[in-house]
Amino acid sequence: MAFLSKVGKIFSKSSASMIRSDLQPSKLSIFQSIRLMSSSKVFVGGLSYGTDDQSLKEAFDKYGEVVEARVITDRDTGRSRGFGFVTFTANEEASSAIQALDGQDLHGRNIRVNFATERSRGGGGFDGGSSGYNRSSSYQGGGGYND
Repeated sequence: MAFLSKVGKIFSKSSASMIRSDLQPSKLSIFQSIRLMSSSKVFVGGLSYGTDDQSLKEAFDKYGEVVEARVITDRDTGRSRGFGFVTFTANEEASSAIQALDGQDLHGRNIRVNFATERSRGGGGFDGGSSGYNRSSSYQGGGGYND
């Protein structure tokens, strides 16, 4: 329901923008608008190997309602891969968490926090999947996961 509400707001803003600009195309394409709506998921890198899903959730709970907090683990060993994802109910909450926690200490490690970006199809995640999420930094370590 909240998703449909956001879609409606974006379309109404786009329509109003197009009318005001004498029917020139909006600055955001529909695909960019959808990506912005899904940007309530953040990538968290540099995690301590002792950080688990629950402690990750607790660290991010202060900044909004956490829908899911997941530390990515190696499927063979079960050991943390040193990164994870946190999903909030709203992108404003995600943005607040990024501003507050990026570069801060969590369990003895300075973490990197930024918006997660959807991986292009066919990239093949660490588990052989074809879609998932990846962080937006230029550092090339780590990977994504399939939902």
